[in-house]
Amino acid sequence: MILVTGTGGALGQLIVGELAGRDDVVLGTRTPRSTTERRVDFDDPSSLDFTGVDTLLIVSAGYGEDDVVIARHDAAISAAEKAGVRHVIYTSLSGDGDHLPYALAHRWTERRLQRGPLAWTILRNGLYAEFLAAIAAPGPDGTIAAPLGTGRLAAVARADLAAVAARVAAEPERHAGRVYELVGERALGGADLAAAIGGSYEPCSLGAAREAITEAGEALPYQVPMLVGTYSAIAGGFLDGDAIDDNALRALLGREPSSALDAYKAAVAG
Repeated sequence: MILVTGTGGALGQLIVGELAGRDDVVLGTRTPRSTTERRVDFDDPSSLDFTGVDTLLIVSAGYGEDDVVIARHDAAISAAEKAGVRHVIYTSLSGDGDHLPYALAHRWTERRLQRGPLAWTILRNGLYAEFLAAIAAPGPDGTIAAPLGTGRLAAVARADLAAVAARVAAEPERHAGRVYELVGERALGGADLAAAIGGSYEPCSLGAAREAITEAGEALPYQVPMLVGTYSAIAGGFLDGDAIDDNALRALLGREPSSALDAYKAAVAG
């Protein structure tokens, strides 16, 4: 049996779509509604019953302070060990993302798996192209005002990451003990994004971005430095993919990766 967690999020839903048609897939969700779903709430360890599960695919339970995310992942892995799960697959963060404010919980989880008794595979996902549509969204006049500087991001289409995760989950033994870097093959900068939508790019300062995020009131307090730190890492040239010499995206897909620029445009269009 394959159990996929995080099916309430976009990546989890795409993974489930990739695994559609298999009769050995169970969806982990906080609110199960059918016999193919099982209650899985990382904030409630009593719900983490992985009995009968052979392969557990943990879609990172982010959106929290480091200690919260670490506790969630630790509870899930501990429950997997207790239930006798054979293999855990974890969606982590690309190796060039160590400058990002949310990298620590990912690296902690990787280490927790690598030091444990279970077989494991780590999928180090690059930042989504769809995420760019949130942090570099054009204004009503088509202007992208974001503090990306001249930096570029090796963004990857979320659907490609889902396809890779599903392939690994279908044949986990082939991928045991592997850490796969999965980033886009073409890094995108602000000017590239603007050209794709027929707009313009006007880089702003990190301070201006922080003020705008705070004033919008949509981000929780801990998320403000996360977003600003992401801008800073991109602008500093740390996420352009140049530091990754073993990108496994194309090989694991078995095809040419999807266009991250097209994914960005589709997300912007809504």
